[in-house]
Amino acid sequence: MKKQPIVVALGGNAITREFEEGNIAQQFANTRRSLEHIIDLLQEGYHIVITHGNGPQVGNALIRVEESRHLVPPLPLGIIVADLEGGMGYMIEQCLQNKMHDLGVKRQVATIVTQVLVNKDDPSILSPSKFVGPFFRKEQVKELEEKRGWIMKEDKGRGYRRVVPSPHPKGIVEKDIIKHLVDMGVVVIAAGGGGIPVYIDHRGWLEGIDAVIDKDLASAVLAKEIEAERLIIVTGVDQVAINFGTPQQVDLPELTVSEAKKYLAQGEFPKGSMGPKIEAAINFIENGGKEVIITSIEKTGPALKGKAGTRIHA
Repeated sequence: MKKQPIVVALGGNAITREFEEGNIAQQFANTRRSLEHIIDLLQEGYHIVITHGNGPQVGNALIRVEESRHLVPPLPLGIIVADLEGGMGYMIEQCLQNKMHDLGVKRQVATIVTQVLVNKDDPSILSPSKFVGPFFRKEQVKELEEKRGWIMKEDKGRGYRRVVPSPHPKGIVEKDIIKHLVDMGVVVIAAGGGGIPVYIDHRGWLEGIDAVIDKDLASAVLAKEIEAERLIIVTGVDQVAINFGTPQQVDLPELTVSEAKKYLAQGEFPKGSMGPKIEAAINFIENGGKEVIITSIEKTGPALKGKAGTRIHA
């Protein structure tokens, strides 16, 4: 019997790790490492979609834009996300193909540059709060706001940065082709970095927005639209915890949706870290998903067997 699709969401930090330079050789090495347990799933016959974050990579791309804007026209965020979907998809695709070759796994891999529908009146568009790109000095802020039309905010005392909208994802434009490929057994890499945010205008045309979408929220929408059974969110911690980073920290091997909602409302899962992952888990399960597993790269294998990570269910 054909196994239901699984969506595996890799964090951008799984490919560019903290305290590393983040050069391409390191990114390829980290990508190979992050795919080890995905090969296990393929060998077991699962149909898989891989999504990935791109936070560190977008930051580097925006630095390149700033450093070269006197030489070439700057790129908007939507194009940068599209470029990274292609480039990072290529890395994941090639690393996976090489691993499958060595193990004799006969599966095709395809990267889909993915547009994600958002509401053009999403509250975040009127009140942007997502930090992107390089840091600037306080004396540069006024000029950046006046000349480039940016909204600038201080980032935790480290300097001033541009903030952009991060609208909630509502649908996947390429959902039908992704589902078709997955049903054929193709391993699909999609919704990289949360996908390219677009809306439908008065003509019925797709139009881009200068914004970014949370990768985990987009992964939950994609998982729902292709009728996936499970969503696996690979992050920097082995398990979800409450009172995180304090002597009172309690790791949670299991959570119901109602418990997850309670802890989320109590502020246990901050917006900048675990919050979107928990929100994505809630959305996926309430829309028909069976379970969500949140864990680290190292614990992905044991987590799939119920021996590690955090399992979230109805």
